Amino acid sequence: MHYILIALLTALASIIGTFSGFGISTIMIPVIVLFYPLPFALLFVAVIHLFGDFWKVIFFKKGANWRIILLFGIPGIVFSYLGASLSLDVPDIILKRLLGVFLLIYVFYLLRKPAWKVPANDRTSIAGGTLSGFFAGIFGVGGAIRSAFLAAFNLQKEIYIFTSGMIALFIDVTRISRYFAGGTRLPREMAVLLILLVPLSLAGAYIAKRIINKVPQKFFRNIIAVLLGLIAVKFLVLP
Repeated sequence: MHYILIALLTALASIIGTFSGFGISTIMIPVIVLFYPLPFALLFVAVIHLFGDFWKVIFFKKGANWRIILLFGIPGIVFSYLGASLSLDVPDIILKRLLGVFLLIYVFYLLRKPAWKVPANDRTSIAGGTLSGFFAGIFGVGGAIRSAFLAAFNLQKEIYIFTSGMIALFIDVTRISRYFAGGTRLPREMAVLLILLVPLSLAGAYIAKRIINKVPQKFFRNIIAVLLGLIAVKFLVLP
């Protein structure tokens, strides 16, 4: 039964993640860890997220701001490696508790600070790459931070999605490589499921391309916030 849930989740996360710039890992990680250990969940969702990056780059290749991509991407590579290294060394239960705290803070940000923005400068790019890379590496959840910092630059929608996809591509390749180097391998059951889910991530990205100008993003932000808040509480109070 949980296979169907994960499949539906993948398609939904791909749709939301494509046009919002975040959501794939944010939605999937908390649910996947209900069924599998966190190290497996991080690798599993990272690969799905990597394909999501490819779809963004392919579907929205109308332009890019390469200065922003590099200023985000280079520190993102370094700190995603560090974050992924920590995820391999810290006990699973501690990571789940930390993830619960992080998700609660993130929910507060979604509900109470929807209009928060940072200054549009090089320091913002470097800080955004650093923080999003680190959180992506250790928790698998960094897109929301990246999107918050990218929003400061008021990029055109298509350029924003392409730019976000390229930055995430750098980070995801780095952290997946680190997970593998640290000895994390998916069990056969998850590997087969992953292969079956890749086409669903493509379908979700294609749907997002078709409806990008028709769906209010605030609606999705609030729904995600409520669900993540419930899951965060579970991580904090249950074993």
